[in-house]
Amino acid sequence: MQKQSAIYVAGHRGLVGSAIVRRLEVNAYANILKRTHSELDLTDAGATDDFFAQHKPEYVFLAAAKVGGIVANNSYPAEFIRDNLAIQTNVIHSAWRHGVIRLLFLGSSCIYPKLAPQPMKEEHLLTGPLEPTNRPYALAKIAGIEMCWSYNRQYGTKYLAAMPTNLYGPGDNYHPQNSHVIPALLRKFHEAKERGDASVTVWGSGTPLREFMYSEDMADACVRLMSLSDDLYDKILAPAGDESSEQGLAPLINVGVGEDLSIRQLAELVRDVTGYAGRIDFDTSKPDGTPRKLMDVTRLDSIGWHASMPLRDGLALAYRDFLAEYVS
Repeated sequence: MQKQSAIYVAGHRGLVGSAIVRRLEVNAYANILKRTHSELDLTDAGATDDFFAQHKPEYVFLAAAKVGGIVANNSYPAEFIRDNLAIQTNVIHSAWRHGVIRLLFLGSSCIYPKLAPQPMKEEHLLTGPLEPTNRPYALAKIAGIEMCWSYNRQYGTKYLAAMPTNLYGPGDNYHPQNSHVIPALLRKFHEAKERGDASVTVWGSGTPLREFMYSEDMADACVRLMSLSDDLYDKILAPAGDESSEQGLAPLINVGVGEDLSIRQLAELVRDVTGYAGRIDFDTSKPDGTPRKLMDVTRLDSIGWHASMPLRDGLALAYRDFLAEYVS
């Protein structure tokens, strides 16, 4: 990417999209295209194609998606598969029609099987059953990966799929039912502290292991991937697994920190960061989800990129953001 390249960030108000915009601005990219949902509904194929025809973006970060935690995935499965399939289909197809040079499709670690070997490698995609609680979302993301690969094979495009681990950071969604685990816990512990509650109840047993990345680190990795030299970019694009096989896997790369902790340990960290002094209880009648989700980041390491934000420091920054945005 050149500093004057036309760069479209789809989903620029979301957790990842807003972080990508900030990173691009810090790196002096001057021609960033942004549209809110009210300005451009990406589930509308005609409107999406008209936008690409008019503005001719050269690079696309596809961070727009319907996302949420385990409660939201359980509650709105039809919306999760329908909206995500529509958004990614329209953007990827319009990108091809209008000559986008590179596209980075943002997926999710939930694309991997529920009982995938740990840490999860890119070649573990499609090797086992998915976690049922977020299967509609995961299937939509898998379809997006396959679409990128199919367009690369048939049309010679250069579309890469990046699979982030669990993300948190500034601009997160702190809705009490529809948010991911870190923003949900930050809000829950803060409100318990304000009310003087004796305990906070966390879903599940607390034993599942999860990996978490600060959103600004994710954005830095995304911009790094999109600005690689042609040789390095083409190397990353090569399908994982058997690169000589037409049945090889899609061009995807894991983006994570390479270490994890239990939900119990995470809850204890959030309790400390928020200053809550009460007890943590675990509701074992609620689902745990996948037992462990740790990303193998060997391919990312090969381009010399590593996450830099320690989890405790990132949680403190995220809590500061929550207080600024939601607490008067």
